Amino acid sequence: MVRNFTMTIGGSAATARSSFVVEDPATGEVLAEAPECSREQLDEAMRTAADAFTSWSHDARQRRRGLESLAAVVEANIEELADLITSEQGKPIAEARGELRGVLNNLRYFATLELPEELLRDDQRVTVKVLRRPVGPVAAITPWNFPLGTAVAKIAPALAAGCTIVLKPSPFTPLTCLRFGELTRDVLPGGVVNVLSGGNELGAAMVEHPVPRMVSFTGSVATGKRIAAAAAPDLKRLTLELGGNDPAIVLDDADVETVADGIFANAFSNCGQVCVAIKRVYAPERIYDEVVSALAERARAAKVGDGHLDGTEIGPLCNRMQFERVSGLVADALSGGGAAVTGGAAVDGPGYFYEPTVITGVSDGTRIVDEEQFGPALPVLSYRDVDEALARANATHFGLGASIWTSDPDRAAAVAPEVEAGTVWVNSHQSEVPGQPFGGLKWSGIGVEGGRWGLIGFSEIQTVYVARD
Repeated sequence: MVRNFTMTIGGSAATARSSFVVEDPATGEVLAEAPECSREQLDEAMRTAADAFTSWSHDARQRRRGLESLAAVVEANIEELADLITSEQGKPIAEARGELRGVLNNLRYFATLELPEELLRDDQRVTVKVLRRPVGPVAAITPWNFPLGTAVAKIAPALAAGCTIVLKPSPFTPLTCLRFGELTRDVLPGGVVNVLSGGNELGAAMVEHPVPRMVSFTGSVATGKRIAAAAAPDLKRLTLELGGNDPAIVLDDADVETVADGIFANAFSNCGQVCVAIKRVYAPERIYDEVVSALAERARAAKVGDGHLDGTEIGPLCNRMQFERVSGLVADALSGGGAAVTGGAAVDGPGYFYEPTVITGVSDGTRIVDEEQFGPALPVLSYRDVDEALARANATHFGLGASIWTSDPDRAAAVAPEVEAGTVWVNSHQSEVPGQPFGGLKWSGIGVEGGRWGLIGFSEIQTVYVARD
């Protein structure tokens, strides 16, 4: 029996006249149906978000309680939500639980923050304060690789800042967010969080709608550019977290077995479907063959399968579109002279499974090196010296993340500022501590998420000047 889900508008359940199917990427079969939001329902969601904004933005104590209550609801339903994430997105259940731990951390962290206030001058003549005011209702559009994690990375700081939000998850993975809306309707005042579902047309209508004062989007560069253009006539504020092509630079003093563990984990987790995953590796000529061999060994040993099954390390790609993209990029690399040291083909059987693939014999200018593959295929390239590696790593429109791998962290830390990326890790990748900002340079985004910087991103400056003389 196909399960049906409802949208959340103004704190109430909302069905729709039509629906669309959501597939299980492990089988390719229909998993559930999701409602197709109408224009009238979008208008209603925006109206309720605008109505709720006035009281929500003026009550910091209510905002803290609301975020804490959201965390409690997620924690009480963590197994159901993890199962939904794995069912609609494909990642192993352990990774789904990890995504939800991140959700809890975000909700609880932002419950402790308030918008800053700065006193510039206070004397007998004048008092000048610089305040931060919530920007207003927010339209949030999220991708399919971390269905609830990315959504809450927007919801938590937006609510903490005093904004209300209308959320549209990806049509490939709407179910977890819809269920989140269902579970949390009684936790927040109606209209503070609205959850809709639909296709690209709904996202475009949200961006162009007159109510939201800000658009927060995570997704591809191409879509981000379209959103920026569509938001411009209304001068909507933007946070765009876009694509990445993260390089990992292995220095010549690295212990190969140690760094191979870290690089493989951060290239192939979530089947490589992470904006800030390692997408290309630069290894020095002296140890290049050892690095390739170590990565290939780990790829061959990784267990690929349904994310619900014990021991699965790599699940399927999330959807046919992404499966065909990865297949095409690998085929292009191989036809151009590249070699798949391991992998290089789809897994026989149902679902969107692809073999973990390590590719050699390709150079800068090959599509799988220059583009964001967003899948379980990793090119490894050689270099002669560090200056060359830095130049090649930086020769891209992307600038999201990067990492340097070495036995001498101080040496790598000295090199890190030369890398053109929003975050540069040493002997790590994707790691974070509470309060850490996350954003990209160049085409990888506008604005920052995470930490107090992410909170400030949902606000605007107001200066209050009081003349006393």
